[in-house]
Amino acid sequence: MATVPHRPPAAAAASDAPELGLHRKLDLDAVLAALKHDGLIDPADALKVRADGRSVRGKTELHPIALIANHKLVNPRDGKPLSLEVLTQWLAEKARLPYLKIDPMKIDAAAVTQVISHAYAQRYRILPVAVSPVQVVIATSEPFDTRWLADLAHILRRDIQRVVVNPVDLNRYLLEFYGVQRSIQKAKDAKLGTEEGRAILNFEQLLELGKSGEIGADDRHVVHIVDWLLQYAFEQRASDIHLEPRRDTSPIRFRIDGVMHKVFELPTPVMTAVTARVKILGRMDLAEKRRPQDGRIKTRSVEGREVELRLSTMPTAFGEKVVMRIFDPDIVVKEFRQLGFSMDEELLWRSMVERPHGIVLVTGPTGSGKTTTLYSTLKHLATPDINVCTIEDPIEMVSPEFNQMQVQPAIDLDFAAGVRTLLRQDPDIIMIGEIRDLETAQMAVQAALTGHLVLSTLHTNDAPTALSRLLDLGAPHYLIQSTLTGVVAQRLVRTLCPHCKTEAALDVGAWDALVHRWRLPPPARAYAPKGCLECRNTGFLGRTGIYEMMRISPQLRQMIVPNLDLVKVTETALSEGMRPLRVSAAAQVARGITTIPEVVSVLPPVEG
Repeated sequence: MATVPHRPPAAAAASDAPELGLHRKLDLDAVLAALKHDGLIDPADALKVRADGRSVRGKTELHPIALIANHKLVNPRDGKPLSLEVLTQWLAEKARLPYLKIDPMKIDAAAVTQVISHAYAQRYRILPVAVSPVQVVIATSEPFDTRWLADLAHILRRDIQRVVVNPVDLNRYLLEFYGVQRSIQKAKDAKLGTEEGRAILNFEQLLELGKSGEIGADDRHVVHIVDWLLQYAFEQRASDIHLEPRRDTSPIRFRIDGVMHKVFELPTPVMTAVTARVKILGRMDLAEKRRPQDGRIKTRSVEGREVELRLSTMPTAFGEKVVMRIFDPDIVVKEFRQLGFSMDEELLWRSMVERPHGIVLVTGPTGSGKTTTLYSTLKHLATPDINVCTIEDPIEMVSPEFNQMQVQPAIDLDFAAGVRTLLRQDPDIIMIGEIRDLETAQMAVQAALTGHLVLSTLHTNDAPTALSRLLDLGAPHYLIQSTLTGVVAQRLVRTLCPHCKTEAALDVGAWDALVHRWRLPPPARAYAPKGCLECRNTGFLGRTGIYEMMRISPQLRQMIVPNLDLVKVTETALSEGMRPLRVSAAAQVARGITTIPEVVSVLPPVEG
């Protein structure tokens, strides 16, 4: 459901509101006159807009405030841009109605499109945005055109609340919501009979697997649904799309900034067809529905950027669940400072990875940004005179600067066999997707001993634990001593939205608990999330890294022995200047980048 803002006070509306129009559409001249009266536009600018308006009149049906916003004028009062949202808020105040910025993720498109027909909504340029048993919230960008209001209230027999939205969003979501719902209905109707409509792939009906009559994956309505879904995910900055089949209606969820959001629901037969369409695009076996499969899609966003999606299917009780991980090159490959490195961390990281040989490990749980760190580093290192080779499972993002090979267990091409092959390919730098077993660890050590730089990942909570993990795998301690250059542990935390974050009182107790025994002084300022249009009222926009960097010093090398004392190793690393994750997190809080609760949610627990 859409969240409707509070109605502005009557005093906020100017006395000349009726001049804008009564029971009719807005007129450009009337809008310009009202803006001049309120001091929001200079007379000279108004004349220019009026002249341009006359020249386009008849050629295009552009809403008056959209036409004004296109001129990119400046508000004489405060010097800020007279944007479409500013003009829409002003219009809402003039009409004494609430203003709403449409967030499609908070609107139940299936429910709102059932309220009125597309033809009726199109005729009056109105869009239902929230529905309840007693009330319907209708969005409009023509707040003074109320010809439809009495009729609709009589037909629906529910209270009608109007909100004002910008005309560009209104036109867009009128097309999208009704268009997608029409495609869903057409795709659903393509089933041959109601009984076949229930014949979904699940454990209760395994005998129906080969049944004909399923919706065609190439049906144009299904194609439309999938195309819309991908573009929608790109716009919302999603990192993952989850298609989750259920008995009757199947949810679609996006992961945005590490948090899952339910964004849509499809009838399960339609979800089955959408899954089939995605599998076709990912060049997967359409007939195989009992085994997990992997695939990939390369496409373009609306802006023309190439975007890569990695696909994974999994058989579940009600059909195949699909997860599409989105790799946008602009997001995955970043400069070191954009990754969240401080100046000292960047210098230390460069000193580790700009060496001719040795092993550098990045550790952390799944989703902690290890891939982004490694790809960004390889991009930095991959000059024309360097041969960069990778062995991955799977290849996360295809890059023209690297020679990338994918693990293929079916033909015994595992990480160890892959590294063995890469060593015969005259590499300078080798990236191993993950060190999982002794054989891979031994090959990584062998590559480093023969004069190569090796980058890889491990799953450990902090940097010192990587040493004990390598020993646990069975790697000889003397080889680890002679090859390991450094270990970096990392996490991702959501960053405060720069457009709306506000100063707040620092919770001293929480700060002391965060910095634990390091006794860092509390920052002079603290910030808290607020929520605005830019961050979809979450208060957070994007993510950044926090890091624990441990360079293997001569003293630490001597401590890498079969019965390694992890506590002493950690204390030695700290005494030599290693900043633990908590201190790195505290620095990001002190810089106003994130909040204490946000970093505490991703940090490993304090021991001792």
